[in-house]
Parts: sequence; structure tokens; C-alpha cells
Amino acid sequence: MINPMLSGSEILASARATNTPSPSADWQKARKTADDFEAFFLTQTLEQMFSGLETDGMFGGGDAEKIWRSFLLDEYGKQMVKAGGIGMADEVMNYMLKMQEENQPQAGGK
Repeated sequence: MINPMLSGSEILASARATNTPSPSADWQKARKTADDFEAFFLTQTLEQMFSGLETDGMFGGGDAEKIWRSFLLDEYGKQMVKAGGIGMADEVMNYMLKMQEENQPQAGGK
């Protein structure tokens, strides 16, 4: 059983150290969802930070820059998560595991 208090990196390190199989496909899918959520949050935060920047001059501004800036900020968010993020994905993952455990039927219960 996976300890919900451990972060994703701690679980993987523990599995490698004890030569146990890697986490299940369901766990990996939940981890990807948590990472994607954190990347989305960071992207939205960066978009707010960059919204006030004006670019003028010969090579700046316009609709194309707005479009490409959104792609750039999306990649920034993903790279920030790959580099360790802000810890939000670990908390989201722990919450998802907690909710999953609460929804499991109790053994021997009614």
C-alpha cells in the first residue's frame, strides 16, 4: 500500500531502493493528473504576471506575440513542474489518494 503522506518522488525513491515494482499504472495516471494541474496553475499565474507587460517597437507587439506568449508560458509551467514545482502536485496527489481511500468499501463492513 502506498503511504499518502509521501511525495511522488519519495515513493519512487523508496520503490527503487527496495527493488519493488514501480507504482501501478493508476498511480502513475493520478500523478500525471496532479502534475498537469500544477502546471496549469503555474501557467495561469505566469499569464497574470505577464499580462501587464507592453512590447513596443519594431519587433514587438501584436496578436501573434500574444498567441506565442501563451505557448511560451505554458511550457514555462510544464518545465517548472519538471524541475520540482512548488509542491502543489504532491498535495493534490495526497488529496486524491485520501479521497480514493475514503471511497473504498470497508472490509467486513455493511
